[in-house]
Order: sequence, then C-alpha cells, then structure tokens
Amino acid sequence: MKTNVYVDAFNLYYGCLRKTPYRWLNLAALCSKILPRNEIHRIRYFTALVTPRPSDPQQRNRQEVYIRALRTLPNLSVHTGRYLASKVRMKRADGFGMIEVLKSEEKGSDVNLASYLLIDAYRSDCDVAVIISNDSDLVFPIEHIKQQVGKVIGILNPRSRPSRELFPLANFYRQIRPSVLADSQFPDSLTDAQGEFHKPPSW
Repeated sequence: MKTNVYVDAFNLYYGCLRKTPYRWLNLAALCSKILPRNEIHRIRYFTALVTPRPSDPQQRNRQEVYIRALRTLPNLSVHTGRYLASKVRMKRADGFGMIEVLKSEEKGSDVNLASYLLIDAYRSDCDVAVIISNDSDLVFPIEHIKQQVGKVIGILNPRSRPSRELFPLANFYRQIRPSVLADSQFPDSLTDAQGEFHKPPSW
C-alpha cells in the first residue's frame, strides 16, 4: 500500500538517537527495514533549526550536515519550524535560591506535521500514514484521518513506552529498536550537487 511517513525529528532524536552512535540515520533505509511490505511514497521530516549553545558551538553545523544528508534521499522533504530562546528563572539544583537560565522551545514542527498529515490525507496522497513520534499532541489529526478519511495508521515509536493516547489509534505499531538503527546508517561520506561531505566527527 502507498505509504507516507511523517517524522517528528525532535521526538525521534530524544527518544532513541541522542547519546547513541546512530544519529547519522538514513530514514529511507529505516522505513524499508521496519515496513518491508509497504511502498514508501513520501517521507516528510519535521524539525526546527537549533541555536547553538555556548558549550556546543558546532551544534547547528552538525544539524545542517545531517539535513544535507537527508536531502540526498529522493522521496524525502524537510519542513522546518524554529527554536525560540528565552531567559527564565528556575530553582537551583541544590535547592538554594534561583538562577537565570536560557530555555529553548521548539515552535512549529508539530503544527506542520499535523497540517501535512491532514492535507495529504484529503488529497489522497497515500493509503497509509505512518507517524514516527510518541507525542500525544498528534491525537486529533491522527484520529481524524483514520475515522473521517479512512486512512490506515501506523505508529513507529522511538521511545521505550508507547503513548497511551496514540497506541489505541494505530492499525499497527512498531518499536524502533537499536539493532534497526544500527543497520540504517548513511555511509560516512556522501555526495550531492555541491560535492562530497562527511558524517560529523563526533557522531
């Protein structure tokens, strides 16, 4: 069946990629391994461009290199929201007083994902909608395209436990396991129209 995959990049990264050697992830390979019987028509990747922290000035560069790698996949599109940074006062870890910290919040990615999920469903762009996320904020659009438009729903969960809100909506459910991540990596070197580029050294 013709399948579109909608990737919540923030949820995927913090669910199963952060602090692992699997961040150089080929999403087309991942989808093919987890969904071998599905025709992967389109992959939509929803992210926000990060603002580097003073402690990690190369953070944005690594993200841009990874997005460049994703753009080598012919059926993948990248949709960007933004991060908003603001200063807030929070209680110190030792409990003594308050401290001013810089708090980053992702804006737009979940709205973009929900919007494209609905748009693609209504224009009959797919028979199956697979969502890589465990975010219960997506319940309404998923429930709507299943019940009102008749789409088959798949959930690929990047976290150790399924969302109690999302799990009942899925026609099928898969856990993203480390072994599949390990088998779904890009080569260390890739080439696009701009030339050759490489996996970030710290990855």
